[in-house]
Amino acid sequence: MRERIVLIGREGSATAILYHALVVEFDVYVLHETPPPVSQLLRWRAKHGGWWKVCGQVLFRILVAKPLGWMSTVRRAAILKEHGVSDQEIASVAVTRIGSVNSPECWDRVHALSPRAVVINGTRILSKKTIAALGVPVLNTHVGITPMYRGVHGAYWALVNDDRAHCGVTVHLVDEGIDTGGILHQALIEPTDQDNFSTYPVMQMAVGAKLMVRAVSDLITGIAAVKHIEGESRRWYHPTLWQYLRNRAKRGIR
Repeated sequence: MRERIVLIGREGSATAILYHALVVEFDVYVLHETPPPVSQLLRWRAKHGGWWKVCGQVLFRILVAKPLGWMSTVRRAAILKEHGVSDQEIASVAVTRIGSVNSPECWDRVHALSPRAVVINGTRILSKKTIAALGVPVLNTHVGITPMYRGVHGAYWALVNDDRAHCGVTVHLVDEGIDTGGILHQALIEPTDQDNFSTYPVMQMAVGAKLMVRAVSDLITGIAAVKHIEGESRRWYHPTLWQYLRNRAKRGIR
């Protein structure tokens, strides 16, 4: 009998990659979380980094990230094929939509399904109350090597720092911090000259999805080995337009 897990994530390619990898081994129930309003996200970023930084991040998104994504369609497809994964849209009949992972609505749906584990992707940061309420191990695929590259765009920042030894992906247990939970599996990626800001995370998720399957299986069978790595811990943020242009000019990181 196949074990049941719940996948909670934002609708999109990364969650789809995880789903298609996990459904080969498990019965997967998907909850798509509704993202918060963009205005709320921008206000949160401004509170922590200032409006000047937020403007630079928005300009980067519009002028660089989106065009790179459009131009990298063929490369994305090649990465997925190379790793034997799919980002095909999840069938609507397999998805239930929820407001927030931190809502009683979400907790009740998870309890009704009685999964052995919960996998999250791109959700709001889980509150202490949510972690306790879910009542089962919660796992995340982080596109970076922790603890050195917590936050976002871990592969990009590792390359900017000429740190290929920490350019990769982590599967970890979720705690109250940001990418601070116990590590279950990590792996490196090897970007080529064909890759850029928009394809690094595709490589990370393609590798990370397989690590996630192993991690869930390890937890269910009771053989999971949880690691806590000591050393530098830093949280990274979205690049601004000027940061990206400087890094591309000086270091050639696309």
